[in-house]
Amino acid sequence: MTTTIGIIRHGSTDWNKEGRAQGNSDISLNEEGMAQAKKLAARLMTENWDIIYTSDLCRAKQTAEIIKESTNVELRFDVRLREMGGGQIEGTTEAERIEKWGVDWRQLDLGLESNEDGLRRGMDCINELAAKHVGKNILIVSHGALIRAILGGMSSHFTCEGALQNISFTKLRKVDAAWECELYNCTAHIM
Repeated sequence: MTTTIGIIRHGSTDWNKEGRAQGNSDISLNEEGMAQAKKLAARLMTENWDIIYTSDLCRAKQTAEIIKESTNVELRFDVRLREMGGGQIEGTTEAERIEKWGVDWRQLDLGLESNEDGLRRGMDCINELAAKHVGKNILIVSHGALIRAILGGMSSHFTCEGALQNISFTKLRKVDAAWECELYNCTAHIM
């Protein structure tokens, strides 16, 4: 039995447009993000998905709810799919961080969740869902930094090239004990 996971980055927010770190701040989709989610939902209606799991943060939740409305697939929430915590940098732009903490702000302890902690949390979730839904097609709606961490954990030979786009779709299949990436960072549905 082949298990498939489709991973979706939430639609656009005003903070995305402004280049602000979102982390666990509960930001809503903007109008463009809502339209993007509807376009992805139309694409997913032509495919067979069994269940949707989403972060409970508003931007991911709204994206998942729009997809659910079109696909009529069961929707569940999992806090482990939240974005990696941004600590003190949440709500700031790169220029504001440099102004406040200097060019080496990344070297400071500003309360950011570590990549290792995000990876552990994300992989615990993925592994549990894959074991619970063997042979099923699972959609996951989450956030850019956590998705990058998860993808690195699912396949050691996979490298994420370029930034994950808002409303991008990535598809992986579990073949034997290994995950294979079939599609990465696809945004053809919004072109």
